[in-house]
Amino acid sequence: MDWGPGYREQPPPAGLLPSVACLWARVVGPEADAVAEVLPDACVDLIWEQGHGLLVAGPDTGPVPSVTPAGTVLAGVRFTPGAAGPALGLPMSELLNQRVDAADLGTGPATELARALPGSLDPARALRVLARVTGALAAEGPADPLAAHAARMLRRPDARAEGVAERLDVSERQLRRRCQAAVGYGPATLRRVLRFRRFVAWADAGAPGADLATVAAELGYADQAHLTRECTRLAGLTPAALLAARHHAARQR
Repeated sequence: MDWGPGYREQPPPAGLLPSVACLWARVVGPEADAVAEVLPDACVDLIWEQGHGLLVAGPDTGPVPSVTPAGTVLAGVRFTPGAAGPALGLPMSELLNQRVDAADLGTGPATELARALPGSLDPARALRVLARVTGALAAEGPADPLAAHAARMLRRPDARAEGVAERLDVSERQLRRRCQAAVGYGPATLRRVLRFRRFVAWADAGAPGADLATVAAELGYADQAHLTRECTRLAGLTPAALLAARHHAARQR
């Protein structure tokens, strides 16, 4: 991992699959604070900060303003949907839209993480330790297979939340309860967030064929107006404004 200024991701080691989506690092240069909006992605992150220690970023249902001071060094692990709850030993619905110090969570796995990752570590070592301890926790508490399967199904543009429970041969109530514990919210919200991430991925790919009406239909929205409403709810911006913001952010990296 490169520890120069900027944000970087790398694929997780094979031992962390399928519970971890990526490892990442972020270094804010000394010139100015980094200001950004963190957008919902149905994931939960473990975030180590040099000089501070470990916190857990719970699942979000809307944009979260973020100001990271100049000189900050972060290392992180991003859980896939359905993996964080079992690994951390608590329902992710309790961390909805929250950022909490790992030491304050009160579970055995979170306490183990906090002890293993003091802020005094070297960043490269912190990322290695974070990956190792996360792998051990994920092995002891693997992703809920029902929630993980539901998340895979809901990634499809033609997916409908109301049909997932039937296809998985469980009641809607059971699926909602399992998703809330493992992911942080039920399948309807999970579908909305995953559909929104398809739009974000399209924007980050350079918005090929930038016809919002056509793209809305391809991504699973009823029409362009539906895309606009959902984007405004989840990002606080219209689709056009989000496209401009992502383009500007990419140029700044």
